[in-house]
Amino acid sequence: MKTRTVTRYREVPHTEVGETRTITEPYPVEIPVPPRDWDHIVLTGATAVAIAFTGVSVAWSTVSAGALLSLTASPLVAYPAAGAYDAAWLTCMALEWLSRYDPDRARGPRIAGYVFLLIAMAVICVHGAMASDLIVGIAGSVISAIAKILWALVLRHTAQPLPYRTQALLNILRGEAGAELALAAQRRQLIRVRGQHAAMIAAAQLADPVPSVLAEQDTVGQARDSVRAVQAVLSTVPGLSADEVMEHLTRLGVPYDEDTVRAAVDAERDSKDSSSAPTLRGVPPTITDTIRQSMDNGIEDDTAILAVVRTVHGQAVLPSTVTRIVNRERAARTRKGA
Repeated sequence: MKTRTVTRYREVPHTEVGETRTITEPYPVEIPVPPRDWDHIVLTGATAVAIAFTGVSVAWSTVSAGALLSLTASPLVAYPAAGAYDAAWLTCMALEWLSRYDPDRARGPRIAGYVFLLIAMAVICVHGAMASDLIVGIAGSVISAIAKILWALVLRHTAQPLPYRTQALLNILRGEAGAELALAAQRRQLIRVRGQHAAMIAAAQLADPVPSVLAEQDTVGQARDSVRAVQAVLSTVPGLSADEVMEHLTRLGVPYDEDTVRAAVDAERDSKDSSSAPTLRGVPPTITDTIRQSMDNGIEDDTAILAVVRTVHGQAVLPSTVTRIVNRERAARTRKGA
């Protein structure tokens, strides 16, 4: 077995003049040398030959196609454009390499590569014919064919076929990975759209994402009817609880919203309590004070708070005003709680 000597380093103690220090000391080590991998060497040589033929093919094809295109265009444009003929089948060959573990996906780039190769060879032959030497054109086009065939053989040797079940499992895993990638991209789009939507809502000081005007009017109308029904019941039978008021409304067949009824009953009770208590004249409660008191009493629903505010301050109070103040109070209470 062949070996070779390599230098390694180690830390050793060394004493000098009564003092001990750790120093780095080199030492030789014999390690085995693996035998030459002739398969890899031969494959590397074949790949190098294919690369060389590809370089010659690209150079010849560019010169021929560029001379042909320069008959009707400037050489500064014609020769760079001529490189597209070989670049097309080289790109297809790269895609075929990337799909080497999926024969179905590799079939498309392989067929397209041969089509583009024939186009490049035809251009070289046409240039030779126009230069009164068709044989030279055919000989030059053969170089591109040799380069393509060499690459096809190298790819075929490298891309080993997979067993049927392994190929099926690989397709499933690739599909799952593709689905995860697609979902991640779509989620990122949704997050961006929702962020833009939230920013627009915050700028407009809205609480709900662009509610329908008809839906808002309908909700406000229902709340107003419920408040009026509660006031009618309490004016007839004062001192009832919210549950008792709802029983009366159910017997009368009057539709109502439970949260609105409870809020209206609390508002009526608070108004009676405040009327019996001494108050400061000339200092009526503000909308903010009413909203704070409603939230202190446990009313959290926006519609119920709106009903209470309109009961106290009149029906001209806008829903957007109440919503803005409620959101501000909730944020302030959240900060205090944190």
